[in-house]
Amino acid sequence: MKTVFRILPATCFVLALALAGSASAQQTKPASAACMAGAREILAMKNVAVMYANAVPGIVQQAKTQLVQSNLNYQKDLDDVALVVAKEFTGKEKEIGEGMAEAYCKEFTDKEITDLVAFYKSPLGQKLLAAEPRAIQGSMAYMNQWAQNFADVVTAQFRAEMKKRGKPI
Repeated sequence: MKTVFRILPATCFVLALALAGSASAQQTKPASAACMAGAREILAMKNVAVMYANAVPGIVQQAKTQLVQSNLNYQKDLDDVALVVAKEFTGKEKEIGEGMAEAYCKEFTDKEITDLVAFYKSPLGQKLLAAEPRAIQGSMAYMNQWAQNFADVVTAQFRAEMKKRGKPI
């Protein structure tokens, strides 16, 4: 159960990227340069690049691991090729940031983006930027603890119901 909740943030991030990708693909009008600049600024202030900084090496490693499993005799070659592929795609993760900026521009007008930039530069916005990661981390920790406790209650209920049926587990 704990493993599920450890991967939940990553899964949500991947899902959000997929939805943002499909949303931007459906966008009929390209975002204005001003909107994109403002959205990039917001994302930079939120330091979101940290979330996807290791996307390329992670995906390269994942692909290599998968290929090694079915080609054990090529492990050394695949290790060498992984370095070449990772180098070739260095910087490719920046596309994620651009996609995220486009998603912001799809959801907010140019004026709203400008207002958001101003907000994040305000004292309250700066406090939000500083405190939000801790608040999210605390929220996730609470959710994980709640889920573990609730899972224990549910398991106990299963055991009680099975005991009533004469099938103790």
